[in-house]
Amino acid sequence: MSKFQTSIHEYLETLPEHTFNRLYQKPATCLAIFRLLPPLGKQIIMSCLYVDRPIPVNEMKLWFKDGAGSIKQMEAMTRLKALHIFTDQHNNYRMNPTFLQEFRNALTGGGNSESFGLATSTPDKHHVDIAFLDDYATKQWEAILHFMVGTTEGKPPCKGVLNLLGRSGLMTGGSNAQAENMDAREFASQMARQDFGVPTITNKGFQFLLQDINTQVWAFLLQYLNMAESLNMDLVEVLTFFFQLGSLELGNDYSSEKLTPSQTHLLEDLKAYGIVYQRKRGSRRYYPTRLATTLTSGTPVMLGSHSHANKNNAAVAAAAARKSDEEEEDGHGFIVIETNYRVYAYTDSPLQIAVLNLFVHLRDRFPNMVTGVITRDSIRRALSNGITAEQIITYLSAHAHAQMRKHSPVLPLTVVDQIRLWEIEKNRLRAAPSWNYSQFNRQQDFESTLEYASELGVVQWSDSKRKMLCITNEGHQPVGAYVRKLIAKHKEQQAQQSQQQHQHQQQQHHHHTTSVHS
Repeated sequence: MSKFQTSIHEYLETLPEHTFNRLYQKPATCLAIFRLLPPLGKQIIMSCLYVDRPIPVNEMKLWFKDGAGSIKQMEAMTRLKALHIFTDQHNNYRMNPTFLQEFRNALTGGGNSESFGLATSTPDKHHVDIAFLDDYATKQWEAILHFMVGTTEGKPPCKGVLNLLGRSGLMTGGSNAQAENMDAREFASQMARQDFGVPTITNKGFQFLLQDINTQVWAFLLQYLNMAESLNMDLVEVLTFFFQLGSLELGNDYSSEKLTPSQTHLLEDLKAYGIVYQRKRGSRRYYPTRLATTLTSGTPVMLGSHSHANKNNAAVAAAAARKSDEEEEDGHGFIVIETNYRVYAYTDSPLQIAVLNLFVHLRDRFPNMVTGVITRDSIRRALSNGITAEQIITYLSAHAHAQMRKHSPVLPLTVVDQIRLWEIEKNRLRAAPSWNYSQFNRQQDFESTLEYASELGVVQWSDSKRKMLCITNEGHQPVGAYVRKLIAKHKEQQAQQSQQQHQHQQQQHHHHTTSVHS
């Protein structure tokens, strides 16, 4: 199964140089990657943008103070070199000429303007506003999250979403351990047919729910990139389109006529995530949603629950955004926990309630609040689904009510300690694949095998009285070979003893015959 990633920075640094050379041919891509850089990296690029000569390493060091400034400069240059924006040749820093030219074009409006999306030439008869796009994006994205936590809110995800959820390890089913060797299309087909049983959230999936929306979206898109080749899609074209979406303007419609086949296919899949909107399949225009336009902006995505959204009233959406901003600034949450393990959640969001239900036994539900209790069974249920005690504690702390944040620590220590103790209790016995060796004929053989396995460090358990021992998977081959040598040695000894007995019997018979004749 593909490695699960959430950072676009980590992914980009794994790409080869020739891939970057293609990516940097688009001004929009150069601008997007620039926007993703830390402030010091941006400052270095802007300082070198119109310097038409290599910059000596010692000269650039003079731009920064000694000590911490020099260390930060080295860290920034390490990242810029990993992205192939700069190269270090003969103690000189040289900017990638393709990036240099196209980034200049991005800032000055030169080059190919279609890199930033092709605006439609005619007005849309079915034009939609920003409030509609926000509501659409919220519905589509929350449908995925609801499916992950096991609720029935909205329509179930399409095949493409099921594919990503399974192959990224966010969800697992009855037998999807075979997914590693499957083609992406085959995996999607089997997930859609529910051949893997009922999908359940994994440890990675719960960690995914704790992230902000922008990180969640990038996690999905990076997994899509990991599958691009198996779907016969051009990786560079897919990544270029992602960066292009980040440069588009929310509320405007764009033409899809000049998209490549890979990008056209991608557009269909992005509709399922709520990243773009098309009125119908095959439409020649599309609208980027807020999930798309904030991909490279670095600003958090503010989406309210669609159960409260009003697509015909932009003021409602704006008020919800202001409320979210205020709550974030003040550090407000919605969860109150008492020392008797009772939980009060001041929310009517089906998604937040569903997440709580993963590790809280919910009892009562009111118009704007739910109550429940943290029990041994509710925590063990969460632990059995791959959720860790630390993740539960982190989630409760991150969403603790403002009244609880006035205390230190935020959560009652009795509750925190008990959650950890329940995890320790569950983990006292751990299943591990092993090989059982038994039925030794001689105590000497058992002790010899045990001594050999102990020297290798592969013994999981042993019982001298019953002459039994368990060996790890790694130790099975050498220990098995040792036991086979013992068996072969015994057989050889038995054969020699049998031969000696036979010879002795023949000698006795010959002696008896000689005596009779005498």
